[in-house]
Amino acid sequence: MDINTLNKQVQAESLFLQDLKREVSKVIVGQEDLLEKMLVALLADGHILIEGVPGLAKTLAVKTLAQAIHAQFQRIQFTPDLLPADITGTLIFNPKEGLFYPKRGPVFSNFVLADEINRSPAKVQSALLEAMQERQVTIGEKTYQLPTPFMVLATQNPVEQEGTYPLPEAQVDRFMLKVLVTYPTREEEKQILERMSTHQKVQLNTQVTPEMILKARQVTDGIYVDEKIKNYIVSLVFATRDPKAAGLEKLASFIAYGASPRATIFLTQAAKAYAFLNGRGYVTPEDIKAIGLDVLRHRVLLTYEAEAENVTSDQIVKQIFDAVDVP
Repeated sequence: MDINTLNKQVQAESLFLQDLKREVSKVIVGQEDLLEKMLVALLADGHILIEGVPGLAKTLAVKTLAQAIHAQFQRIQFTPDLLPADITGTLIFNPKEGLFYPKRGPVFSNFVLADEINRSPAKVQSALLEAMQERQVTIGEKTYQLPTPFMVLATQNPVEQEGTYPLPEAQVDRFMLKVLVTYPTREEEKQILERMSTHQKVQLNTQVTPEMILKARQVTDGIYVDEKIKNYIVSLVFATRDPKAAGLEKLASFIAYGASPRATIFLTQAAKAYAFLNGRGYVTPEDIKAIGLDVLRHRVLLTYEAEAENVTSDQIVKQIFDAVDVP
């Protein structure tokens, strides 16, 4: 398929996303970046980690998006006493028949909100690993497929560190994007005041279905990625592993581990989804830049030296983007 035909197909197929954005904006004030990144993850079949202080409508944004798509939504509140079976499900004994029956957990849903995921120990967090990677869950000896689309949206609070458990690296790496949510502007805050200080519920009026999302994913998969763009993505990921080779000697002492090959895959998939959102049938370097920070920020592990000098992974990723030649 040539680029012009692909462009027309993408423009026609992506029209419904503008309606979706508009409807969600009736409930959520501002937070355009979060909404855009949630749609990118949804189109690219990825999961998203959302970090921000309490009260920034993280949970509301996820719930509203699920409602607008008419999809199943489950919210799991992560607490220190949560058990893996509380997420995936367990076997229940029926004394009358003398048999065990599977009882499916809340993970069997299209949208799973893992609220304050860092409040539970690693054993519970890892219960999500199989679900996120394989899109399946094992209860007893039997494996069950999860519904499609399936997406985990996890929130974590960066302020209260008491009683929190840092996410294992294997878990963090499963998230396609990590989005930082910040405070609203003065104008947005006033809009929130006017919209949320009454108890009237906003009615969402969308015709979007999970099937439309799955169809859009197929088109997103076919978006064209040029050889130069592929090389650019690989150069960015390699610069996180070997900053000296990219001419960034000063960063070498700050990076303990660079991004894994999963970053290369996710950066490509997310850039395709971003191009689709913008009605284009091909990926540009601007797409990579727009999505790159969210894909790489949680994959660059810092040394003690970086922490001592208050160097953040965001600063490192931005320097890498500045240093690597754009095609």
